[in-house]
Amino acid sequence: MDIDNRLERLTQRHEALTQSVELLTEDLADMKVLVNDISEGTARLLHVAEIHEERNSRLEDEKS
Repeated sequence: MDIDNRLERLTQRHEALTQSVELLTEDLADMKVLVNDISEGTARLLHVAEIHEERNSRLEDEKS
């Protein structure tokens, strides 16, 4: 294998790696958005659970 062939193979590998990194970067950005959405949803659910817990406590106190 001569130097030109080796350089061509290296160039092709470099291009493939560059594309892979670009795709991974896009995937990471998408995942960050999803994690943020999940975090916000979890915080909302926690708030609802706290409201229900307070309501249940008040109802139990009224029964006593």
